Amino acid sequence: MIGLDTNVLVRYFMQDDARQSAQAKALINSLSVSNRGFVSLVVVSEFVWVLSYVFQLSRNDVNEILGKLSRMPEFKLEKLVVFLRALRLCNTSSADFIDCLIFSVAKRAGCSHTATFDRKATKVPGVLRVD
Repeated sequence: MIGLDTNVLVRYFMQDDARQSAQAKALINSLSVSNRGFVSLVVVSEFVWVLSYVFQLSRNDVNEILGKLSRMPEFKLEKLVVFLRALRLCNTSSADFIDCLIFSVAKRAGCSHTATFDRKATKVPGVLRVD
């Protein structure tokens, strides 16, 4: 297994740099179920930020890419259950993916709830607004 940095995922999915995109594609095509690419939650977070703010993709487009990422057997996502819960929450609420990831990590850690000042996020089960 090898670790993958955010820029490898960006080049692979966005195909925005001919040389690096080709290299990323070759690297990812060389991966397999027995030799996977590890994607940490930190990388996922940065990947979402880059897609949203650098490439200005819509929320739906970002979520679609994350769904593809989760279904690719050549990738091993850190805490897949947490990732999938965050993606589900994001698809069914107005909270951003990163917020949903924060809430999902906290739930997995055994937290009774997550405190936030974010008004949109308080609509997510297990999230309480600090007043």
